[in-house]
Amino acid sequence: MERCSWVKLTEPIYVKYHDEEWGIPVFDDQQLFEMLCLEGAQAGLNWLTILKRREGYRQAFDYFDVEKIVQYDEAKLEALKQDERIIRNRLKIASVVTNAKSYVNIQQKHGSFSNYIWSFVEHKPIINRWERIEDVPVTTEISDRMSKQLKKDGFKFVGSTICYAYMQAVGLVKDHTTNCFCYKE
Repeated sequence: MERCSWVKLTEPIYVKYHDEEWGIPVFDDQQLFEMLCLEGAQAGLNWLTILKRREGYRQAFDYFDVEKIVQYDEAKLEALKQDERIIRNRLKIASVVTNAKSYVNIQQKHGSFSNYIWSFVEHKPIINRWERIEDVPVTTEISDRMSKQLKKDGFKFVGSTICYAYMQAVGLVKDHTTNCFCYKE
């Protein structure tokens, strides 16, 4: 069974993520928020590092319950900086709180975060037809636009590269290479 060449076959968690999550459309607000936070945490690191810590992130950040996160105070942020289950970068930790507040504003303004985020692709996945992983871009015009808008709306750690990786992860774009068993016309 062929997979996208970026998958480390020696890492079962990576194989499972590729086969069962990556590129599958997500419409649940909380899942979309979680993935945006995790993609931001990944900045400067590799995805496998974050994937291995995902459960730790969920526990540390109250399973990405936005109502709880917006209430975090300095003591909670300080505790998170000491939490070995997550990447202990103070800016990345603080960005989760900032992003939670922006997320709440988006929900109020657009009815749901899903409605907002899917509007960047006109509410349907972009299905690409890449033959080689080298052909897959790291940014696009849409990820540039998404990044600018997210920043304008107060989000942090949402550069265009992060946005494109996020779009791939939550199925806004389908970038499985054509030889991959997950690729479907």
